Amino acid sequence: MPKKSLPIYMRRLVHTSNKSLAFFKVEGIPVPVGFTEQDVKKDVPKLYDNGFDIMFLRMIKEISMAMHTLNITMSYREDIIQIYRELTKITQKSYHECTKYLLDKGLIPRSTYVSTTKEVEFVKEKGYLSGFNPLSEKRSLNTVELAIIYHAIESNVIGMQMIYGFAQCVEKKDVSKFFTKGGELAAGIIKEMSEILLENNIQVPATAGGNVTTSTLAPFSDKLMMYCVSIFCGFSLGGNSIGTAFSLRNDLPAKFSIFMKDIFEYAHEGAKIMIKHGWMEEPPQTVKPK
Repeated sequence: MPKKSLPIYMRRLVHTSNKSLAFFKVEGIPVPVGFTEQDVKKDVPKLYDNGFDIMFLRMIKEISMAMHTLNITMSYREDIIQIYRELTKITQKSYHECTKYLLDKGLIPRSTYVSTTKEVEFVKEKGYLSGFNPLSEKRSLNTVELAIIYHAIESNVIGMQMIYGFAQCVEKKDVSKFFTKGGELAAGIIKEMSEILLENNIQVPATAGGNVTTSTLAPFSDKLMMYCVSIFCGFSLGGNSIGTAFSLRNDLPAKFSIFMKDIFEYAHEGAKIMIKHGWMEEPPQTVKPK
């Protein structure tokens, strides 16, 4: 597609990417191989339908926003900081447009509405933190915990749809088996999180958009699909870490910790597969003094 036909924020993204590439060359750092045209197969039937492409892009932009913000906090050179500022602005705009499109088309639901207390309250007893004792009644979820659980369900639904689609078209058998295992892991997390909402008489979010077609022809290389699953795993680990830190009912951090253990083990298995097939690039290494 010619540059002039791209939306303005996409042209800015291309410009910013070129500036990033220049940094590598000026500093004498090897330019990452990343992905090439060979990793995308254009002339194949759609693997997903019903707005999943926009749902996927929205999730990628969500991950990008978090990464750009984190990178700003680790940067000290003004030119590098400015790059991440530009990327953050571009990514936020893209994320907003994806969300608006999906909501307007009815492809994703709005977050659940709940009734809340009318006055500020302070915790008065330690029972607010409890949740393990099966003989005592658990307090209702607070709005922070509800938001965390809702987001976990939403992101795992998209991840499950993505990975099951990959599983039916991937070429290598070990990768196909790995993807199927990941879909089952995501389904299990969705089930457990949904049960918590139902216990609190809160409606479980369900998306009308995004479905896998019957196509068995891969639109991407196995390498690119493995990378997508890898970054989704990292995103999920981060989300569960936030859930552990900000959930005050003690049964919830325990559950998130179990999810993190399972996701970490799954991601580690994926890393071994990527190394086996020569798909994992090393970050630039520091040189040890002789």
